[in-house]
Amino acid sequence: MLSLWKRRRSGKKKQNVEDDNKNGGGGRELRIPSNFVCPISLDLMKDPVMLSTGITYDRDGIEAWLEAGNRTCPLTKQVLLAGSDPVPNHAIRQMIQDWCVENADSGVERIATPKAPIASREVAEILSKIEAAGDELNGETCRELVVKLRTAMEESKRNRKRIIANSAGKVLLDIFGSFSSKDNNFLDVLEEILSTLATMLPLDAESRSGNIVTDSSLRSLEWFMNNGNLPSRSNAVLVLREILAAADQTKCDEIVDFTLEPLVNLVKDPICPAATKAALLSIYYLISKSSTPAAAKAAAALSKLGIVATITETLVDCDRSVCEKALAVLDGVCGISAAARETAINHALTIPVLVKKLHRVSELSTEFSVSVLWKLGKYDEKVVVEALRVGAFQKLLLLLQVGCSETAKEKAGELLKMMNVHKDSEECIESGDFRNLKRTF
Repeated sequence: MLSLWKRRRSGKKKQNVEDDNKNGGGGRELRIPSNFVCPISLDLMKDPVMLSTGITYDRDGIEAWLEAGNRTCPLTKQVLLAGSDPVPNHAIRQMIQDWCVENADSGVERIATPKAPIASREVAEILSKIEAAGDELNGETCRELVVKLRTAMEESKRNRKRIIANSAGKVLLDIFGSFSSKDNNFLDVLEEILSTLATMLPLDAESRSGNIVTDSSLRSLEWFMNNGNLPSRSNAVLVLREILAAADQTKCDEIVDFTLEPLVNLVKDPICPAATKAALLSIYYLISKSSTPAAAKAAAALSKLGIVATITETLVDCDRSVCEKALAVLDGVCGISAAARETAINHALTIPVLVKKLHRVSELSTEFSVSVLWKLGKYDEKVVVEALRVGAFQKLLLLLQVGCSETAKEKAGELLKMMNVHKDSEECIESGDFRNLKRTF
């Protein structure tokens, strides 16, 4: 029989189990003792833990079961005691390790002794020391403690959950503000804090309440987005996105002045897909959640920074997620800024690209495309004529037939009425796939 474990002997070139079996050699089936097998994964347990029901499972398997919301023992179906956590089964682990050693000649590798997960008490102590280091502006100590925290999170999901549950995110955001108060004196500390915060994403509501919306903190984020290395730039925009997601109108108004230019630069010169998406979403939050005066100011600034042309070029070739976010930003700025609408109308690719996105990406992209076309069409009649020429009429009719939101349906209907005036005098062509539509650079 084919061995369940490949025979391997260091430094030797023989040991082919299948050949041994065919030749009548000493091939034998190596069976794992049943009490060493996890009832969930049916594999050899690497970190056996026992539930309150007395049944032992591998930690990864049972924690996945519990995280899914189950409160019973998978094998016995008994309800687990409230507040009881799986307990390491050291006896079984030692037996498994001994068995691995005994069968080393059959290619069985000894499982490593699992590292004990970090305790809540230890997390609390580390966070307390980080806060003290922040009060004293002890950068070296703070950096070492933050690295220790991130290393623990990277060791296991359980550590990460425990650290987050102890409000580590809020502490780190507060400390970021403390070390930002000194101009660029603690960039290494701030870089480690951003890296650790990025490991915690998405932040919970309590973490997002950390005091990072200060002039000094925002200047530091701006510096990292503009001047940091690639990981730092990415981490900075990811953290900013999390803050803006929970920010109220007042906080968004405060953030606008510091972040628009670096956000646009991250879209113009992408460093990674995650950073591009975070930058687009951050811009959308700033123009949609800010007060009317701040949003108008932001839209005007974005128009000067070339956001319309940047987004139009991006839309030519991008994935679904980027497309949806880019169209959301374009819809937002075109709804607020006349300068943005003028720029969009004068860009040769705007109308063809918007028509192309109808029915091609997702329902959300279609609705944003209709909205932008409607805003531009009401602003300048030549938009309607151009959209008609590239096949928008047929696509808008189809949109009404297949169904869409009431808002999109109203805008599509108005666009069709505007196009109907020119339908007989203008040549309508099929928009096709615009496969040959390329960037202008």
